[in-house]
Amino acid sequence: MRRFLLTALVPATILGCADRNPAGPSSSSAPELAINSPPASARDITVMSQNLYVGADVDLVIRALGTPGPDDDFPALLFAIETLGKTAFPARVEAIADAIARARPHAVGLQEVSEINIDLRPLGVPVVVSQDFLAMVQDALARRGLNYTVAATSTNINVSLVSGLVRLTDHDALLVDADRVTVSAASGQNFAVNLGPVAPGISLIRGWVWARTTIGGTSYTFASAHTEANLAGAPPGLLEQIRAAQVGEIVATLASSERVVLIGDLNDQPGSPMHDVLTSSGYTDAWAALRPGAQGLTCCHAADLSDAVADFNQRIDYIFARGLGSGDGKLFGQVDRFGDVPADQLAGPVSRIWPSDHVGLLASLR
Repeated sequence: MRRFLLTALVPATILGCADRNPAGPSSSSAPELAINSPPASARDITVMSQNLYVGADVDLVIRALGTPGPDDDFPALLFAIETLGKTAFPARVEAIADAIARARPHAVGLQEVSEINIDLRPLGVPVVVSQDFLAMVQDALARRGLNYTVAATSTNINVSLVSGLVRLTDHDALLVDADRVTVSAASGQNFAVNLGPVAPGISLIRGWVWARTTIGGTSYTFASAHTEANLAGAPPGLLEQIRAAQVGEIVATLASSERVVLIGDLNDQPGSPMHDVLTSSGYTDAWAALRPGAQGLTCCHAADLSDAVADFNQRIDYIFARGLGSGDGKLFGQVDRFGDVPADQLAGPVSRIWPSDHVGLLASLR
C-alpha cells in the first residue's frame, strides 16, 4: 500500500505545486452571481466569507497520530499529501479571485489560510510542497488589478511533524478593498477557550480577526472567525460549548462597535448554542433574514473536491450583522453562495474540482 501511495503521490504533488502565478485571470466562462458588483449607490457594504480549505482531510492524520501504534501514521500523512496535490490550491485560488473580482466586496474574511511546507527528500521520497495561501490570494487579486490589503491576520494551529519535514500553519485573514475602505484599528488573536492538544504534535487553536473601518463616511467593524470544528471522539456537547464560548469572546470584544458584520466558518448549525449566543446579542443571521425558507447549506464537498454534484448537509458558514438595517433591526440586502453549482467547478490535475470544500458566501447589506 505504501509503495502505491508513493507512486501516485509524486505526479499529483508536482501538479499541485505547479506555476502559482498563471498568466492572468481565468478566461473560461465565469459563473453568474446574484451579487455582481452593483453601483455604490445601490448598496452600503458588500462582504464575502470563504474557507480556503487546506486541501486534504487532516482529521484522518489526527486520528492516525492518536492511535497507540505508529504503523498508520506515515501512510495517513502520505495519503493527505496525495490529496493535497489533487485539490490544487494554485488552480483553486484563481476561481476564488475571480469571484472576488466579480463581486468587489469591501471586506473579505478568509479561513484555513494555510502555510504548507513539506520536504520528504531526506526520507528518500521526492516530494516538496511550499504554498503560502495568503500570498497566493494577494498575487491573484493584484493580477486582476484589485487593491486588497491585509487588515489583520491570526496565527492559529501550528503543526510540525516528521522532525520538521512536514509543517502546517493555519491562519485567519481579513482583507479590505484599500481603494474604498479606511482602516483605523485592526487585530487578530486566538480564542481564550480552545480544544487544545488532540494528538502528538497537534494542538487545535482557533482564532479570529477584526478591523474598525470607515466606508463613505460611515464606520463599520468587520470580523472574521473560524471556531472549533467537529472532531471524532470528542465528548458530547464539548465542542458546542467551546464554539459558544468563542463567539461570546467576539461579542464581548466588539460590544462598543455600532455597526458590526461578522463572517466566517462557525462550524455549527442554526439553533446551536453558538447561533443562540449571537442572535441573543443583537446579531442577525443574514441568510435567514434575506432568504427565509431557503436551506442555504454550505458544507461540505468531498475531501478531494471531485464530487460532481454538491451534496451538502449543514449550514455552518455565516454572515451576521448588528446595527445595520432599519431601527427595528430588520436587515435589507441580498445574500448568495459561490461554489455549489457545476458552473463553479474548475479543471484540476486529476478531475474537475470545486474552489473549496465550503461554499463562499457573499452579502450586499444596506
